[in-house]
Amino acid sequence: MFINASAWYPDSSSCSPLRRWRPKRSKLRLLRLSRRRSRRVSVAVGTEMELKNLKLYLENQSIIEENEKLRKKAILLHQENRELMIELKKKFSNLGDLPKSNPSSSQHRL
Repeated sequence: MFINASAWYPDSSSCSPLRRWRPKRSKLRLLRLSRRRSRRVSVAVGTEMELKNLKLYLENQSIIEENEKLRKKAILLHQENRELMIELKKKFSNLGDLPKSNPSSSQHRL
């Protein structure tokens, strides 16, 4: 019922330190390469995002400037509109002092 002891342990060639070390070394190389690639990609993505951010910031600034110009124009137009309404009310108030002739009432008398 005992199993051969050599069956439990692998042969000495598969357990040599060189054989064990090489896979770890290659794994480390792969890890380093993948880290470098990911850093390059993240740097590329980071600079791309910075450029997009800068473009959007500049576009936003120009929109804000244009908005400010339009707001000033709107204020001037509102003031001009108020002045014109005051003049119009003055003209109509002067017309209100004149006697009004109602043509419909003169037609009913006939």
